[in-house]
Amino acid sequence: GRHEVWSWKTASKESLCLLWQKVKVQLMLSMSFLTAVFWYCRRLYSFLAQLLKRSVFIMQTLIFYTIAYFRNLSVLPEVDLLGYSVREWKGETKQAKQMREAYEELFRSCHIKYLRQVKRDNYSVVRAVLFQVFSQGIPFPSWMKERDILKLPEKLLYSQGCNWIQQYSFGPERYTGPNAFGKLRKCMEALKTNWAEISATRDHEERGNLCNTLFSDESKEYKLYEAIKFIMLYEVVEAYEQMKSREEPVHNLFSLLFARDSSSDPLSFMMNHLNSIGDSICLDQVDLFLLGYLLQVKIRVYRLHRFNTEEFQVNYPDEYRREWNEIFLLTEDDRYYHIPLFRT
Repeated sequence: GRHEVWSWKTASKESLCLLWQKVKVQLMLSMSFLTAVFWYCRRLYSFLAQLLKRSVFIMQTLIFYTIAYFRNLSVLPEVDLLGYSVREWKGETKQAKQMREAYEELFRSCHIKYLRQVKRDNYSVVRAVLFQVFSQGIPFPSWMKERDILKLPEKLLYSQGCNWIQQYSFGPERYTGPNAFGKLRKCMEALKTNWAEISATRDHEERGNLCNTLFSDESKEYKLYEAIKFIMLYEVVEAYEQMKSREEPVHNLFSLLFARDSSSDPLSFMMNHLNSIGDSICLDQVDLFLLGYLLQVKIRVYRLHRFNTEEFQVNYPDEYRREWNEIFLLTEDDRYYHIPLFRT
């Protein structure tokens, strides 16, 4: 009997030992697994925390630079035409209704679906025209290809004796004096260099990026506008000399320009018109004729405040050659201009 009891105790003890060995192994495996899971979760948490921190930093950086970029960009990305109309012309006044009707007419009949807003300053129209010239890759006008525009200030000052160009003002920087010649030369260099580079870029997207970069740098783009202003002055001087000598006929727009009391000769044209452009006034209608003529582009303007009249669509100049490129402007008041975009 004692032997049987001892055998039973021994068997039970061995069974318990075997069971404990199995449980111990399972416990050790479970502990190892839980330790590994804990370590993995901790590393995952640390990784996700770092990733979130970096993502927040990247987003903040992108938002910062996006705001800074669009704050400086003088020609904004395209927006929906009708959406813009509803936002800008709320209410039920006669003017608001007329403007919304004009925008709807552009959308329906002219297939204009979008527009690009242009910075509202006194360079607005020159900016809108030159941006399209560059973004379309329009090359230099034929007359610019035949002569070096960098030499125009020198020719005007020394060859034609126009010492009064020292009174030339550079838009908001109303500077006059002997350094005007050097500043004009730098403006002409900026125009020629940027125009040549952008027009030589065949890829449309790359050309658009170059334009966005150029027209987000205020100091660079102002040089372009002053160069355009000076070319307008040069053309007026040339036409004035031809009219005095009667060597060859000039375009009708010069007769119209010189018929104004405020621009009866090149000096008065510069003092009363060009010097204030970019500072206190924009180009007027006659000056737009001249701008289209010297750039050799047909400028079609949709004048929304003239809706339902014959002056709703106007071309500058009204006489143009078939091979000239066409660019488009949209204005609500003949002062500030935007760029309409067509979609078929």
